[in-house]
Amino acid sequence: MARVVLAMSGGVDSSVAAHLLLEAGHECIGVFMRHGEESSRVCSTPSATGGESDAGGQAATQSGGTLPVLGGLHQGRADHKQGCCTASDAADARRVASKMGIPFYALDLQEDFRRIVDYFVDDYLNGRTPNPCVKCNNWIKFGRLFDYADGVDADFVATGHYARMVKNGDQSELHRGLDSNKDQSYALFGIGAERLNRMLLPVGGFEKPRIREMAMELGLGVAGKRDSQEICFVTQGHHSDFVKARRPEMVGATAGEIVTTEGKVVGTHPGYEAFTIGQRKGLGVAMGTPHFVVRIETESNRVVIGRQEALARDGLTANEANWLVDPATLPDRVGVQIRYNGSPLPARVSVDPANPDQFTVEFDEPQLAIAPGQAAVVFDDTRVLGGGWIQ
Repeated sequence: MARVVLAMSGGVDSSVAAHLLLEAGHECIGVFMRHGEESSRVCSTPSATGGESDAGGQAATQSGGTLPVLGGLHQGRADHKQGCCTASDAADARRVASKMGIPFYALDLQEDFRRIVDYFVDDYLNGRTPNPCVKCNNWIKFGRLFDYADGVDADFVATGHYARMVKNGDQSELHRGLDSNKDQSYALFGIGAERLNRMLLPVGGFEKPRIREMAMELGLGVAGKRDSQEICFVTQGHHSDFVKARRPEMVGATAGEIVTTEGKVVGTHPGYEAFTIGQRKGLGVAMGTPHFVVRIETESNRVVIGRQEALARDGLTANEANWLVDPATLPDRVGVQIRYNGSPLPARVSVDPANPDQFTVEFDEPQLAIAPGQAAVVFDDTRVLGGGWIQ
């Protein structure tokens, strides 16, 4: 039996993960990572046992007691976006922990989460397309959570991600989840290789319908809960509204022209942070034929649009690489995934031994809408070898 710290989001995946860990004989400690005021109020409510979060936010209540639910259980946001880490999610996680008889704590990560928000805003203002979920995994879920695990002498950290840890001798490897429709291995590439042996991903070997069935059989009350699909801190409206609210001094400063790849001015826009590479809808101009965002020129504030073929690229360069294997041992042929909902694409990857933090990718066939700011993740079949950030 091992002591395991489990990130509990209040969703069906992490809830069933708790059951699977207990079934395997582990000692499980549930942790909710709070980053907003609503979840803070729920997590710090005294329990029936009298516990409550300490001044540093390191421990909230033990399981038990009744928590107030703001807005009703499982109620979506006003604009019907389903996020995570809300007051309702904290209450759900607490109830599941109580039902399973495991301790439940909360980590106050509001300061850490501001780093994620700042990265998100700054990337859009730099003409890039950020991926805050990957950064959150790197910095918080498999960053600060490991710090907490060390503080309570835990052997492992576990989450409800759909990916698999596969033992190969004395080394654990990160692999794609069994359910290809829910696989989240792409978002985990940035975890330090030294931490793989301390990671557990209990639901990765199941398909999502079976996880929901288990939750129903266990009477967890979250079996039908929707998956979080949206950026959890963009609670309503368009992401560009959030960016402007966080950087009011930039309102109007990023406005400019919309031009074609031939250089013809066809319109104007209120701010380039509203656009991403490959975007077709919401361009604000009528071209008669489908046009897409081809690039964003932050120096001139121009958004360049063109036909689909203008999006094609033979390869890419990525930096800030994180390797889960020795990059000198990469296979000659690999798969490279360039977006969360994509699949690995046949390619060759070249790494300069003198600068392993950067690599280049040459695809077998040209690919569309390669967006700077997104991750390029390298696979050998189902195994994650590493990745970096597209430039």
